[in-house]
Amino acid sequence: MKFSTYEDWQSDARDRDERAGAVRWQKEEESSRYDYRTIRLRLDELRKVRSTHDPRQLMFYYDEGIHGNTGGMGSPSLYRHATNGTKQLISDYIEELAGGLDQLAQLDESFLSRDRKLGFFRRVQQAFGRPALMLSGAGSLGPFHLGVASAMWEQGVLPEIISGSSAGAIIAAVLCTHRDDELTTLLQPERLRETFAMLYDHEQQHRSHQLNAEDIREIIETWIPEMTFGEAHEHTGRYLNVSVSPSEVHQQSRTLNPVISPNVFIKETLMATSAVPGVLPPVRLAARSYEGRRIAYVKSRQWVDGSVTDDLPRARLRRVYGCNFFIASQTNPMVLWALQDPNASDPISQALNIGQSAYKEWCKATYPFAMRAVRNIYPANVMTRMWYSVMTQDYTADVNIMPRKSVLDPTQVLAKLPPEQSMSLVEEGRNASWRHLERISHCTLVGRRLHHIIADLENPVC
Repeated sequence: MKFSTYEDWQSDARDRDERAGAVRWQKEEESSRYDYRTIRLRLDELRKVRSTHDPRQLMFYYDEGIHGNTGGMGSPSLYRHATNGTKQLISDYIEELAGGLDQLAQLDESFLSRDRKLGFFRRVQQAFGRPALMLSGAGSLGPFHLGVASAMWEQGVLPEIISGSSAGAIIAAVLCTHRDDELTTLLQPERLRETFAMLYDHEQQHRSHQLNAEDIREIIETWIPEMTFGEAHEHTGRYLNVSVSPSEVHQQSRTLNPVISPNVFIKETLMATSAVPGVLPPVRLAARSYEGRRIAYVKSRQWVDGSVTDDLPRARLRRVYGCNFFIASQTNPMVLWALQDPNASDPISQALNIGQSAYKEWCKATYPFAMRAVRNIYPANVMTRMWYSVMTQDYTADVNIMPRKSVLDPTQVLAKLPPEQSMSLVEEGRNASWRHLERISHCTLVGRRLHHIIADLENPVC
C-alpha cells in the first residue's frame, strides 16, 4: 500500500502494531535480542547524574563511553518486530543521551569555557562516530534516490556526509551544493516535476531513446551550480563524496571529496562517474588552480563510472570522517536483481545471502589468476578487472533502502524517462524509506545532536 505522506504511513503503522500486539512488545523491556539490563542500568545512571547538575559528573559519564550499539540496542532485529519503532527503553535512553549533551552545551561559560566544550564534544563525536548516506549507481532509476533523500530531509535525518556513484553521485551533488532553504524549494514535488519535464523535452531533441553524453551533461548543468568540492562544503556544510573508477588497468579508484580534493570541479567529476564503460567515453577531471584558473587535474588520467569499483565507499568514509553507521539507497541495476537484505531473517533470504557470499569469496580467490592470464591483453585486462570489481563489492549497509524488484527493467537502464515515470520513482523512494526512518532517527540522533552543537560552538552567533 502506498501513502502520500509519512504521517499517513505512521498512522497506518501504529494501527497495525496495535492490532498485532507490537505496541505491548515495545513497552516491555525484556527481550533476548539485546542486553536490556545494561541499557536500563545506564539509563538510570544518566538520569541520576543529570539531576545533580554537575558538569564534571556528566562529562565523566560520557567519557566512560557511548556507542550506538550499546548492549546490542542498534540491532536490526529490534526494528523488525514492530512496523514502526522499537523498544521504548531504547528510545528513552537515546533521548536521554541527546538531552545530556544539550545540558552540557547550554552551560554558562563560567562553568565550562567554550574551548573546553568544543574539545569535549569533538572527542565525544570521534568516539561515537558519524552517519553517512550512500547513493548507489542507478542509471535511469536515479529519481528513486531523490525520493529517499526527500523523505529523510523532511524528517530532519539527512546526514551531512553523502556519497554517490554514477547517477547516485548526481543526486548526492544536488544535496551537497544547495543550502537548506534552496533544498527545501528544490525538493518540492511541483518543482521536481517541472525540472523533469524540462529535461525530457531537451532529451527528446535527440533521436536516441538512450541517454548519451550530451543528455547527461544537460542534466548536470540543470541541477548543479559551478563549484569545487571545497566550495560546495563551504556553501552548505555538507560533505560530497564521489566515486570514480580508473580507465586503465594500473590506476586505482578514487573517492573525491572536500577533504582530499577540495579544488576539483564537481561537474567534470559527475561526468566521469556517469561514464558507463563501453557506452560513454572516459573523462578527464578539472580543478581550480591557486590562481583561480580552470586546469586539468592529474592530466595523464581519465576516469569512468564510479559504481564499477566502489559503488558504496564505506571504507573510505570510515577512514576520512570516522563514519560507523551507513545508510544505503541501493538501485544499482547491475546487482539489484540479485540483491538481498543482509538483515533479512527468513530462511530463503539467508540461504541466498550465504550463496552470494560464497560466490564473492570464490571471485576474490580466482582474481589473481584471471588477471595474470590477461595482464598484457588490452582491453581484456581492463574489462576483467572491472568485472571482478563488480562481483566482489559489498552493495549493502546497516540500513538498506531498495525499490521493489518490479521497478527494475533491464531494457531501461539508460532510458530517457517521461516526467510522470520519474515522479513515480521519486514516490517509490519516499515510500521505501518510511519504514526505515524510525531506526535511522534513533541510530543517528546523538550524532546529529553532536554535529549541531559543534557547529554552533565553532560559529557562535554574536
